[in-house]
Amino acid sequence: MTDIEPCLTSLFNLAYGVITMPNLQSAQFLSPDDSARVDAALLTNQDKFLARLAIYALRSLRQIAAELQQPIEQINAEQIRAWVSRDPAIQATINLDESFTTFFTNLVVAARTKLDAAAVDTQTPLNALTIDQTIAWFEAQGKPEVE
Repeated sequence: MTDIEPCLTSLFNLAYGVITMPNLQSAQFLSPDDSARVDAALLTNQDKFLARLAIYALRSLRQIAAELQQPIEQINAEQIRAWVSRDPAIQATINLDESFTTFFTNLVVAARTKLDAAAVDTQTPLNALTIDQTIAWFEAQGKPEVE
């Protein structure tokens, strides 16, 4: 097994609701209801995975912003990395090492790009973006443009 395989397995489990990671207020980052809503969307399997990741990333970013008392838009990769390294819920769920911390940080940063685009397209501040808006954005991105 390569170093990245345990990271991918953990990410798959998180994205598909096999395990959930509560934040300090005991809210789930990806609930079974969230997962069912993504499953019901008209998305490819890849886009369903990306939508789940975006929802998870949004909730992670909200928690980081709350802890740092700053807007989500100002959260950077180093702050995400530091949060991952010290979050007890992540540490209790996943065998945390430097490769996973880097991998997870990169995933949240990549999902943030999609979330930023969804916020712009829906004319909604990033911190107010809803799960339904996020899913609808992914659906809209997957539809071919009609000329």
